[in-house]
Formats: sequence, structure tokens, C-alpha cells
Amino acid sequence: MRSFNYQRATDVSQATMLASQPEARILAGGTTQLDLMKCGVERPATLVDITHLQDLHDITLSDGELTLGTLVKMSQAADSKTVKTFAPALAESLSLAASAQLRNMASLGGNILQRTRCSYFRDPQAWSACNKRNPGSGCAALNGLNHNHAVLGTSDSCIALYPGDFAVALTAFDAVLNLQNSAGELRSVPVTDFFRLPSDRPDLEHQLAPGEMIVSLTVPRSAALARSHYLKVRDRSSYEFAAASAAVGLEMEEDNLTIKEVRVALGGVATKPWRAYQVEQALKGQRLEEKTLRKAAEKVTEGAIARQHNGHKIILAPRVIARALMTVGGLV
Repeated sequence: MRSFNYQRATDVSQATMLASQPEARILAGGTTQLDLMKCGVERPATLVDITHLQDLHDITLSDGELTLGTLVKMSQAADSKTVKTFAPALAESLSLAASAQLRNMASLGGNILQRTRCSYFRDPQAWSACNKRNPGSGCAALNGLNHNHAVLGTSDSCIALYPGDFAVALTAFDAVLNLQNSAGELRSVPVTDFFRLPSDRPDLEHQLAPGEMIVSLTVPRSAALARSHYLKVRDRSSYEFAAASAAVGLEMEEDNLTIKEVRVALGGVATKPWRAYQVEQALKGQRLEEKTLRKAAEKVTEGAIARQHNGHKIILAPRVIARALMTVGGLV
């Protein structure tokens, strides 16, 4: 591990100023940053500790929206009565992630920014060909062991999977990330726009600029969010990333038989949290029936590209969507 400087910020303005230094990284829970430093992927010159910034630890509900500070712990949000009531899918996505120990340490902002678990990305000693880590070097995963790689949003430069759960739930329900830069300027970016597709520059993963940090996130109230669910399918029941996951929400017409509004986002199958707009469009105005849900869910695989070892994700993803919708719709 490279030697580094440690600086503790006293407020957000100082944190963003310090983070704008060359090769500086922000340190919150450290559960991702330290892992990447240990394996040699991240080699920062400076770590900027923001853990003592008390105004970033709040959970508030006002004006029809939920606001979560970037330093709220995963376990704090997952166990919050406010989050569970206002946004069940968000609480479920957090409670199903990582381990209890990691959830007690990891911050929401850091969780959103976590990087891929692609073994070719995380082992620079063994693999030099990784466009995400070393732009222009190639992608060893394309013809390698790609069982846990993406089938949606891929390019010839990268098929690395976005591994998180929480950002998938945020994507389904139009959440917004609030960012602040070193000049004190604030801007808000929808989560659906925050993450970039790999294209020919997979090293550019999101819209966060140098010296800019997530200070909070907001989720607007909706009937679909209040009736929501997060389903995660994985190889084992704990401490495992998703083979496929779905964040869904339903709002029904007065007859309680017809779908008025539906939200669907996928995890575990794409290079970024994946909003399934085509599935949502196919279901609006339709009867809430298993056959209808399964048929509409198949639309999510349009444009999917399987590699040698990950074709099962194309089969699995629609089934996870349908099952999640049937669960929240009371059909199972």
C-alpha cells in the first residue's frame, strides 16, 4: 500500500477543498476505499476524513420527501422506522446488503459509490488488461470468467457489473443526489443520470467531479414507493452480491385490480443500476395478473448481450422482476 497523508475535515467546505487536491480521496466508512487500497487499485496521496461532520448524519421527512445524509450508516437507515414506512424497498435493499458488521460501518454515500467486484479490475498484479482501471488496456473479462458480469449496458470496452443494492432502489423511485463542490456550489443530479454507461471510457463511472462530494440524497413521496419491495436473488442467503435483484413499487386504481403506476429497477445484471422503463410502460393500465407481469418483465432483456458464462442472467432477470411484483401485489 502506498503511503498517504491523512487530513480530517471540520466542515463540508473544508472537506471539498481538501478533496480537490491531486490524488485525494474522501474517507467515510472506509469499507470500499480501504479494500481498494489494499489490493492496489486505489493509491491516493491523501485521505480526507469526513466522519465527524455531524450535519451529514441526519434522516429527515418533510415536504413530501425523505432526505438522508451521506454519512447515515447503512444499518441506521435500514432500521429506521421512518425509512421502513416511507420507503420499504430502500430499507430492504440495505438490510440485504453486505454483513451486519459492514452495514454498521458503511455510509450511504460510500455505498452508492462502491466500485465493481470484477476480479480482473481488483487484481492489478495478475491482470493488466482492464479499461476501468487502465484505460485503453483492454478487457480481460470479455473472454474470461464472466459468470458475474453484466448483460445490460455493456460495451466492447467493459462488462463489469455494478454491485450495489441501495442505488438500485434509489433508481426505481426517482431519487436525487445532492452534490457540493469546493466553491460551495450545490447541484442536484437524478440517480438515473448520475451513473455513466461504460462506452469506450469505463473508468468514468459517474457524474461526480473532482473535489465534489455527495452531501445528501432525497427521495420523493409516491404511492408506489409506499407499496414497494426489494427482491435479491443470490448464490447464498447472506453476505453475497446479487445474481439478479429488483426494486419494484405499485400504485393501483380504485378498483384495486388495475395498475395505475409501477416502478421497476434491476440490479446484478447491468453496468449501472438499471431502470426498466419498458417494463413499466407495458404494465401501466393493465390488470394485475401473473401472466401479464411475466410477459411484461421479459421486455427488460431487450438488447441484453450474454457472454460465455453469464447467459443465466438473461433468464433470471425477468423472473426476479415478476416475482417481486407478484409479492408486492399480493399474488404470492
